[in-house]
Amino acid sequence: MGAVMGLSTGRSARARWGAAAVVVGAAMTALAACGGSGHAATPATSMPGMSMPASTPPAPAAPVAGNAVEIKNFGFSPGALTVKAGTTVTWTNGDEDPHTVSATGGPFHSPTLTNGGTFHYTFTKPGRYAYICTIHPFMHGTVVVTK
Repeated sequence: MGAVMGLSTGRSARARWGAAAVVVGAAMTALAACGGSGHAATPATSMPGMSMPASTPPAPAAPVAGNAVEIKNFGFSPGALTVKAGTTVTWTNGDEDPHTVSATGGPFHSPTLTNGGTFHYTFTKPGRYAYICTIHPFMHGTVVVTK
């Protein structure tokens, strides 16, 4: 490596730069082979007795009883709520960022809730009501209404 860095006095600058180009090219090829292109690398050898765990999405949260949902850390807590028909559910934004509570294809849509803001909705009909934050659509929640 000393020759590549120019510490060897017996080689010309052209030879040192040529050697450096070879080292850089080899490093780039090695990186590409290790997944530098954005594709998963295929291991060159297997490791007996070791395997990768199967990738499964997390199971949806089981509905819990109550009538309050807190919006915090860009999520609804609880993520699934079970209430009886006639119950008013209150969402409170505990984040510094604004959020909304909007039923996907359903009957309720909150205004934008700033920090500390609340939204109330009374569920009168049994059913399953999925909702999202329209500002951050990766935020999902569900209210299950029973008789």
